[in-house]
Amino acid sequence: MFYYLKGKLVLASDGVAVVDCGGVGYKLTVSTTTLSAIVGKDEVLLYTYFAVREDAAELYGFYTTEELDAFCLLIGISGVGPKAAMSVLSLYSPSALADAVAEQNVKLISRAPGVGAKTAQRIILELSGKLTVGEGSGSLSAKKASPASPAVSEAQDALAVLGYTRAEAQAAISAIPDAEGKTTEELIRLALSRMI
Repeated sequence: MFYYLKGKLVLASDGVAVVDCGGVGYKLTVSTTTLSAIVGKDEVLLYTYFAVREDAAELYGFYTTEELDAFCLLIGISGVGPKAAMSVLSLYSPSALADAVAEQNVKLISRAPGVGAKTAQRIILELSGKLTVGEGSGSLSAKKASPASPAVSEAQDALAVLGYTRAEAQAAISAIPDAEGKTTEELIRLALSRMI
């Protein structure tokens, strides 16, 4: 709905920024990373994410598109809501988060308030291979996933029927060497041998 808001910074404190755009004050929830980048500025441009739930509508603001991208990836994970995503991004820049995921550092990610060890493990599992840090730029982007072969998709569906989560199935199958060249039955057998 809104891609960004640009205007006069009216308030910036305690995870909240208010931006005056044409006489309308927009309240945005922001991370401490964004907050530290905008404090003291007269005019700001914040990239936005508009979250609508049954009981609330909230606008989130980000100083960089990398932080917005990281937020969108985080809230796409089951069990990670906007509040937990902002908590993670308040502690870590997108590039630091990408490093923590690459190193599979559960302890580091679970330091964010509201993020336990299980949620941190889920974040690592879901974001492994999806985050890249641009060389020297510190930028973060989502990798474009190549479409899975029909055998891989069928094997993932079969594992889901057996009670495994889609993330567990994807992780097990992606660990199989030359997965794209194997039959559905081979993939299921090899994936199960890794998960049992």
